[in-house]
Amino acid sequence: MRRAAAAAALALLLAPSAAALPVRDSFTPSDPLAPRQYYLAQDHAFDGFGAELPVVNPVRVAIIDSGLDGGHPEFPRSRIWQARSWVGGSPLTDEEGHGTFVAGEVAAAINNNEGIAGMGFPAQLVIAKVARADQTIDVRDEAQAIRWAVDVGARVINLSIGGLRNPFNSKIDTYSKVEADAIEYAVRKGAVLVAAVGNSDEAPQTPWPFASYPAALPHVIGVSALSPTGNVPNFSDRDRIYNDLSAPGQEIYSTLPRALTSFRPLCQNQGYSDCGPDEFRHAAGTSFAAPQVTAAAAVLLALRPALQPDQVANILERSATDVNASDGCKTCPLLRDAMSGWGRLDVSKAVAALDGVLTPADHYEPNDDAGGHAAKLRAGVKSVKATIDFWDDNIDVYRVYLARGQRLKLTLDGPAGATSNLLLWKPRTKRVNDLRTQNLRAAQSIGPGSSHRVGYRVAKKGWYYIEVKVTTRGSGPYELTLSRSK
Repeated sequence: MRRAAAAAALALLLAPSAAALPVRDSFTPSDPLAPRQYYLAQDHAFDGFGAELPVVNPVRVAIIDSGLDGGHPEFPRSRIWQARSWVGGSPLTDEEGHGTFVAGEVAAAINNNEGIAGMGFPAQLVIAKVARADQTIDVRDEAQAIRWAVDVGARVINLSIGGLRNPFNSKIDTYSKVEADAIEYAVRKGAVLVAAVGNSDEAPQTPWPFASYPAALPHVIGVSALSPTGNVPNFSDRDRIYNDLSAPGQEIYSTLPRALTSFRPLCQNQGYSDCGPDEFRHAAGTSFAAPQVTAAAAVLLALRPALQPDQVANILERSATDVNASDGCKTCPLLRDAMSGWGRLDVSKAVAALDGVLTPADHYEPNDDAGGHAAKLRAGVKSVKATIDFWDDNIDVYRVYLARGQRLKLTLDGPAGATSNLLLWKPRTKRVNDLRTQNLRAAQSIGPGSSHRVGYRVAKKGWYYIEVKVTTRGSGPYELTLSRSK
């Protein structure tokens, strides 16, 4: 779908096994069509558990898409928390099929002796139907659906939709402040957002070097596609910043509305993609890679409900298996790259990482710009401890009220090994990245290194903005100290 479902592409890449490690039995779903879901093995979807899945509380997962076949046996009503349509009709019908396909990867009933197995076994669905009959999505409907999903309790939101991004051509770039504000609202409310990076079939060239929106917005996990052999398909958009993670995105097998499969009545597996239209029988696209990451996020939150969105993203990305020539992608360099992000999703490693040292949660997020986006610091605050990430969150902004004649001293101890900047902006600043307002800088320290100091005598009272920025590859915790005197 345009600005809607970025068609999905699947990936198969078996991580090399460590022969020296002890082997234990892992859960194997009894669903008869699960063997067709090769991505379950490549994602190590259930390898992090023993013979039985853990008993956990449900995690609400929003699918903002084309609706859901609400009568499908894979989606009992207990599996659906809320549903709403922005395009008329029932949200529990799906004329396009895309939403039901995506939902099946995440939340198809597991061990029900029927059909497939959803990877996100704790998921309880929040269905937002926003796709129109022509397979387009009005960004205002999408934004409203995001806000509604959060308000009814969604902790993970899947956005297998995409609008073209071209930072060098504003005429075709589809950036929407309405969409960006909705994303920021969701992050502020504690939701994890997962989006497809997009497919180049609607871009000026293939492959396209920029992730789509909303994947190309701060705090959204952008997901690209892998082939069954571990390569990155040409259709999967590239991006050196906003492509965070990859997952299988070709030959994906999942659920479909039974109304669509009924056109092939002699096909045995009614309600599943091998009985559907051509575009689903060999389903490919980043839209179908993203739900696997969404499911993994739901599993992590079920196991550790106190995790914050930035922690979930960090675990999924840093536990990924690197994609390179050794495992199927000869054009992928070692470590993070524009084609596969941090690498291939590995649910088992992500689950294991929960028992290790986790990056501390940043409770000031989202605070990515000046104005109302900045985190307010009260007069008594003398120290701020937070995190910053070159790829996911490279700017933090705080606002402080200063009286005329006050002396402000700032000290930044940034992440080791990365170059950080420390800047102070005058009142009336609305955006710290706008080249047209650089005259509003009051003071700055932008040299190399991670430690900086800034001093400033206030000439005019008002709300000032402190910007912490990481400008080279790196991430981690930092401490900002403030000293105010007359």
